[in-house]
Amino acid sequence: MFDAATLAAYLVAAAVLVFIPGPGTAWIVAQSAAGGTARGIQAAFGLETATLIHALAAGLGLSALLATSALAFEVLKYAGAAYLIWLGIKAWRGAPAAAAEAAAAPPLPVSARQVYLRSVMTGVLNPKVALFFLAFLPQFVHPERGMVWLQFLVLGALLSLIGMCNSLMLSVAVGRFGRRFAGGGGRWKERLTGSVFIALGLRLAVQQR
Repeated sequence: MFDAATLAAYLVAAAVLVFIPGPGTAWIVAQSAAGGTARGIQAAFGLETATLIHALAAGLGLSALLATSALAFEVLKYAGAAYLIWLGIKAWRGAPAAAAEAAAAPPLPVSARQVYLRSVMTGVLNPKVALFFLAFLPQFVHPERGMVWLQFLVLGALLSLIGMCNSLMLSVAVGRFGRRFAGGGGRWKERLTGSVFIALGLRLAVQQR
């Protein structure tokens, strides 16, 4: 389904994007700081469920177009490239906000089910996440190999697995040591994030069908 080079490139890009702090990190930090490690893990399962939903939705919605329409492929390619490059420029110009977002979350007493469902909805209803999936995953999909929806789902599952590992480690660390664990950071993280997005956007722009 995937050649070794494509899979390796995807895993590296996915790992870099997961381990660099972002909105998902801020959510896990907030939940772990408010309710301990267990609550952070519950939130992690919710966010990664949303990841799989987005991957499947992207695959089902785009598989037919990518497989049959050269024009659709080109439009999606350049739109996705522009979006990723825009995200990269925004990250270079923006200030780190994960810690601030985490600090703003109130420590409300909620059940495990509520935390899970709230995390799923947070991920699913975020239009930026959907746009990101539409821009990021297609550049690693090969329509000529068939079963495009399954390729999307496999890539989404790999991303979810990497994200879950990161979230579990973060939940344990924040639950044990508190919010100060995530208080570090700096401009370099934003610039690294921006560089990765820009590189992915340029890669997508030159990709051939």
